[in-house]
Amino acid sequence: MDFNQIEDTDGVRFSWNAFANTKQEVSRKVVPIACLYTPLKEREDAPPVYYEPVLCKPPCKGVLNPYSQLDVRAKLWICPFCLSRNPLPPHYKDISQTNLPAELLTNYSTIEYILGHSTTLPPIFFYVVDVCLDQEDLTALKDSLVISLSLLPPNALVGLITYGTMAQVYELGYAECPKSYTFQGSKDYKLENIQSILGISQVIRPAASNAPQLYGASRFLLPLSQCEFNLTSIIEGLQCDPWTIPADKRAQRCTGVAMNLASSIMELSFPSTGGRIMLFTGGAPTVGSGAIVGIEKREPLRSHTDIERGSAKYHHAAVKHYEAISRRTAENGHAIDIFVGCLDQVGLHEMKSMANATGGVMILADSFNTAIFRQSFQKLLSKDAEGHLQMAFNATLEVQTSPDLKVSGLIGPASPHFVPGAAKSACVGDTEIGIGGTSAWKFCGLTPTTTAAVFFEVANQEPQALQPGSRGLIQFVTRYQHSAGHYRLRVTTVARSWVEGTSPNIPLMFDQEAASVLMARVAIFKSETDEAGIQKWIDRTLVRLCQKFAQYTKDDPESFRLGPNFVHYPQFMFHLRRSQFLQVFNNSPDETAYYRHILNREDCNNSLLMIQPTLTSYAFDADPEPVLLDSQSAKPDVVLLLDTFFHLLIWHGETLAQWRKIGYHEQEGYENFKQLLEAPKQDALELLATRFPIPRYIVCDQNGSQARFLLSKLNPSSTHATDPYGGGGGDGTRIFTEDVSLQTFVTHLKKLTVADTSY
Repeated sequence: MDFNQIEDTDGVRFSWNAFANTKQEVSRKVVPIACLYTPLKEREDAPPVYYEPVLCKPPCKGVLNPYSQLDVRAKLWICPFCLSRNPLPPHYKDISQTNLPAELLTNYSTIEYILGHSTTLPPIFFYVVDVCLDQEDLTALKDSLVISLSLLPPNALVGLITYGTMAQVYELGYAECPKSYTFQGSKDYKLENIQSILGISQVIRPAASNAPQLYGASRFLLPLSQCEFNLTSIIEGLQCDPWTIPADKRAQRCTGVAMNLASSIMELSFPSTGGRIMLFTGGAPTVGSGAIVGIEKREPLRSHTDIERGSAKYHHAAVKHYEAISRRTAENGHAIDIFVGCLDQVGLHEMKSMANATGGVMILADSFNTAIFRQSFQKLLSKDAEGHLQMAFNATLEVQTSPDLKVSGLIGPASPHFVPGAAKSACVGDTEIGIGGTSAWKFCGLTPTTTAAVFFEVANQEPQALQPGSRGLIQFVTRYQHSAGHYRLRVTTVARSWVEGTSPNIPLMFDQEAASVLMARVAIFKSETDEAGIQKWIDRTLVRLCQKFAQYTKDDPESFRLGPNFVHYPQFMFHLRRSQFLQVFNNSPDETAYYRHILNREDCNNSLLMIQPTLTSYAFDADPEPVLLDSQSAKPDVVLLLDTFFHLLIWHGETLAQWRKIGYHEQEGYENFKQLLEAPKQDALELLATRFPIPRYIVCDQNGSQARFLLSKLNPSSTHATDPYGGGGGDGTRIFTEDVSLQTFVTHLKKLTVADTSY
């Protein structure tokens, strides 16, 4: 089965593509039934349709799909989820077995409806800008902000808040001169205080009007076509925070207060409307609610150890403040993006819930004057072939299942979506994995690669309860605000066969790549509460999986064999254990929060690249070829291209690096050497053009300082311990590390597996 082709069709990758028919058998399979679902997966062969979906009667509300039973004569359809009989709408009167609407055709298992009754609303972009920057950084940021205005739709509503020692809310409707409301950075403002100070009060307007429903809001959030000149003038005129900063103190930066203001204005002005709050920060919050450190430089920023020991003075209060903001913005459909331009930490660890719970993005750069920030920011605002922004707003994802399947939870950039007064859905299971207790989630921001991990459990207890040949059905219904303003509904309905727990079809239907990514997300979710025990959990689940599906003779490690669908899974787990997602040593809390955020939102292929990077070798008289991620691949006479998703690194072997320094590639007769040096650069540029966020681009030589980025990812098959006198064996590279190699890891795995003891 081609799992990538299934993903291209429906945006779905399951860990198991055949379901064991009882709850007990599923638990014995170790890896849960789960899938990676990309709601906005781009499909060229299935254009959207311009009519309303046909829904099952409440409380089911399942959508008509290819797996529905159809009674052409009676003009009825039977819902496959609740088995209710529903009449077809009058405009389906001409339906027949040879004249079916798109949603009943098998190649339309994913279909997108453009909802005609929805009100057209422009997207909202609220800039929250840090002015406690040095002049060079602030100038670069201002340039990027001005460029971004040209990338937004003319009807988009825009607003601006700047902050430093004080926070300033700009009244864009006042065109005569820049006018702003100043808020004290050390004071905590409630929603009612902000509403009163800014003069935002409710006024009932005609229902047909698309204008804001609250008087006063239009002074702060205006259509770009009306305020572009004024806003551009304000941005270009921004100055660094005027308050003097003593040499022994940090800048007074009230990030928490500024974000509270932005979320409050959005909540008062445009509740349940698509919009993005874009935070641009260049340093740690030091005053007011949300501060992560004091202004005295002698007080260090918190580390992972400080947080684990509970000795981080500001940590708990800051996390509580930003989580409160994230809950409010998520409920109102607003995404929060965090753009960091700083070498030091800025509190991303405390702020992570604002992006993680709302579907916003994180961009981590050393300054606002780097290509990583500039190009990533512009790529976020890129447009499709029709000229619309490639992003969705204020989305909800609902999952419907057939009776024998239940939803356990979701891991991804979302929040639980509970409808007030509504009863708990019948398809919600007892087990919770990730964000559980519901079958509906809020995604305030979506991109074509945003991917959710959805976990399921089997409710059936008796093997005889399911008929042979029956299938488990799952329907994903995503309602979102398109960047053009209207609402769309994307429906994906998939089916997988029920099989006996001992059936040989189950191992054949295992997707080791999707399973690795899904287990990585579970590991990250668990590590947030149990950092110390996560390695043992990964090892235990790996051994149990091998004991279940490997072929071996008891107490004979040499007899150990894994099938083709499982053979790469152990090495994925090996690299996951060593990755920055779980190994926090040598990473700051901000970096860890950033890496985990990206893994929790990217699709299967990108996530797998983060877990096990790719390595391509370039040599004389040979085409570029992928090589093992191993120290033996780092030879003196090759050039390597490492792609970790976060980094693109070109590494020159010692011999080639010396030739390059001498300048052979610039001399006549050495064109093949020049071509060898240029080939990886061209391949890297092609990858840079398609990647978001833009990866860090590094060019280094063997034994150079930046070669550590490559060495940290290689399997240490040759180390100072295994080869203390040689050069790495086979012209490879020795790695100075205490980590075990993949070969040693697999040897121990075999011994534990064939021991056949409970693990």
